[in-house]
Amino acid sequence: MRESHEPEPGGPERWPVAGGPPFDPERFRCEGRVVVDWIADYWASLPTHRVLADVEPGEIAGRLPAAAPECPEPLAAVLGDLERIIVPGLTHWQHPGFFAYFPANASGPSILGELLSAGLGIQGMLWTTSPAATELEGIVVDWLRQLLGLPDRFRLGGEGGGMIQDSASSGLLCCLVAARERSAAVGPGQGVVYASADAHSSAVKGAKIAGFPAAAIRRIDTDGSGRLRPDLLEAAIRDDTAAGRVPCFVVATVGTTARGAIDPVAAIGTIARRYGAWLHVDAAWAGTAAICPEYRALVVEGAELADSWGTNPHKSMLVNFDCHCLWIASRHALGGALSTKPEYLRTAAGDSGAVVDYSDWQVSLGRRFRALKLWMVLRMIGAETLRQRVRDQVAWTAEFAALVALDPAFEILSPPSLALVTFALRAGDEATAELLTRVNRTGSVFLSHARVGGRHAIRLAVGGTLTSRADVLGAWGVIAAAAADPDPASKERGPGAGER
Repeated sequence: MRESHEPEPGGPERWPVAGGPPFDPERFRCEGRVVVDWIADYWASLPTHRVLADVEPGEIAGRLPAAAPECPEPLAAVLGDLERIIVPGLTHWQHPGFFAYFPANASGPSILGELLSAGLGIQGMLWTTSPAATELEGIVVDWLRQLLGLPDRFRLGGEGGGMIQDSASSGLLCCLVAARERSAAVGPGQGVVYASADAHSSAVKGAKIAGFPAAAIRRIDTDGSGRLRPDLLEAAIRDDTAAGRVPCFVVATVGTTARGAIDPVAAIGTIARRYGAWLHVDAAWAGTAAICPEYRALVVEGAELADSWGTNPHKSMLVNFDCHCLWIASRHALGGALSTKPEYLRTAAGDSGAVVDYSDWQVSLGRRFRALKLWMVLRMIGAETLRQRVRDQVAWTAEFAALVALDPAFEILSPPSLALVTFALRAGDEATAELLTRVNRTGSVFLSHARVGGRHAIRLAVGGTLTSRADVLGAWGVIAAAAADPDPASKERGPGAGER
């Protein structure tokens, strides 16, 4: 990256002292160019960085001052410390060798959308506080609903609707509260929440926050492919009903974290409806694949039975974190559970029922203008480009899995699910865990682990903005080399362990 980040000649070195204006358009124009250049240089240099930070706990904090500065400092000094102290301590999620967890990718249009949102500085808690922010959100989320092929029960202007939350965990929590309130017969300790043993941890965490005791949370066993078993779900619900408990909330997962398993949503939805439970579909990772018609049946099947359905454009749609799209079948159920309207939040538009105040659909009052970055991505990148990215990533993952399957030292623990595959060494869990540590120490790639069928598995999740077919196949080269050479010193010879 550039060695100097000084503002252009003639630009002031420091913001005005106390009493001066906190925003100077010319100063901002000058320094804004410098910051955009810095970001562009950072992205250009990403392949030269280690993916995973090579620091010890407390090392970064130890290099920072213990107290805030009393006097203003120039941008060049701040950017200098950013490069010298902060960047070496980052895990570079946008690195082409990042294959851990699920992606949190970004793109130029999305970053520009975030910049514009910050520059506008609006707080869209009510329609009245920024009508365009509310109405753009409704439109752009419905654009995405149509691209995914979600049913009309979630459409803009109907009984339901869509919105943007920060994360899938927040969306699930809001729906849990709505389900609890909808079940009028639920008394203390009566309501029960159901999710598969492989469902995301947000299901249990959300249930606890919503007031469900641990004894009221059922983790339903999965089949050999990691999918929730409907027969066991119905048996658990029957037992609870017989004991006087109330089935309240069922989570069906479309793309589990460990292996990308897709629960049989239609069968689960039929059972949930039979017993009056709220069905929430957590499609946080896999949901956006439905923009491709060939994956739509796999991902969206059963959505017509769901009370709520959510996915994260910030995972695989080039919309940077955070952006969770949540659709609900009944806006009244969600708003009725979460809305509070003290006098200072009452408006004529809101009282008329002609508009949506999205703060009534979430935990917090304040709302960022997240719709802007999703709008810009859909307009500036386009649906067809996004579809091709999904197709490429699925194809590259299949190629990677084929290479793993050809190596007698390895075995596939779960076949590719879209752009995710898990595998392990036949030598056992300890050898697999040690291999993953060696691979990540090379600095060229970063993968994570999971438990799959009781085994310690290595996960490879493809979805990075800059990740190419060569990067995916190159990851196999790093893994195979590390398996063949268990010498820890080999980490220094790994590709990509360049400048810090």
